[in-house]
Amino acid sequence: MAQQKTDNHYWRADLHTHSTASDGQYTPAEVVALAKRAGIQVLALTDHDTVDGLPEALRAGEALGVRVLRGIELSAREYPTFHILGFDPDAPALAELCRRMRRSREERKGRILRFLAEKGMPLSLEEVEEFGPAASRPHFARAMVRRGYASSVEEAFSRCLGTEEFMQKAERPKPAARECVECLKAAGGKVSLAHPYQIGLPDTELERLTAKLRAYGLDAIECYYPCHTPEQTAFYLRLAERFHLRATGGSDFHGERVKADIVLTPLELEVEWLFTA
Repeated sequence: MAQQKTDNHYWRADLHTHSTASDGQYTPAEVVALAKRAGIQVLALTDHDTVDGLPEALRAGEALGVRVLRGIELSAREYPTFHILGFDPDAPALAELCRRMRRSREERKGRILRFLAEKGMPLSLEEVEEFGPAASRPHFARAMVRRGYASSVEEAFSRCLGTEEFMQKAERPKPAARECVECLKAAGGKVSLAHPYQIGLPDTELERLTAKLRAYGLDAIECYYPCHTPEQTAFYLRLAERFHLRATGGSDFHGERVKADIVLTPLELEVEWLFTA
């Protein structure tokens, strides 16, 4: 579902995508090329906890005529699937937080290997990293499928990598949402709450959480997202209006080998505010 284009402030945009810099299938340049093919004018590359893919994406954008917006997706600790999107932050200002997150991801690799071995599903780090050096959960899931431990990436998550036991034994430490938001704002970025349905909160609790995030500096809510129902989208738009927030949208594209049913999506979105101080 997309907003209606009413003036030249609306662009065909996808503000939530991933590359091989984190857990995506395609390189940053390949993501930009795919976006060009999909008719996307503005693309935000929002890899998990890293900005390493942005220089390549920006170069590809200049060459192909796609306006690439610097982005990042940070994981907050309060809920298992609580993510904060940052747009156009100054990368050096995020360097320490990204280094910290990278260390925690590196340490988690060993914990995941031990967890899987305990479950009778041994893997080597080398075979996991064949799917990408970041070696995050989707890479482990794909290695599990190749070994025959699971029939699909989705099953690998539902049976193992997304369980409460996994979160207790193998998940990495994460910063609090307040630190995520304030760090992005201090870096000059704009901040959006990613895929709010994934947090799994009742509407009243999500409303309270939005109020807290707004007080920290939240600028927007990702109202448009492939898994949102029309009713959820309408509710998130009402939340955005109530708390004077912008509405963002994105596909959360990772590539068909990671998320088979998700494609890059040109949404008609107001994006000019993302390029102004």
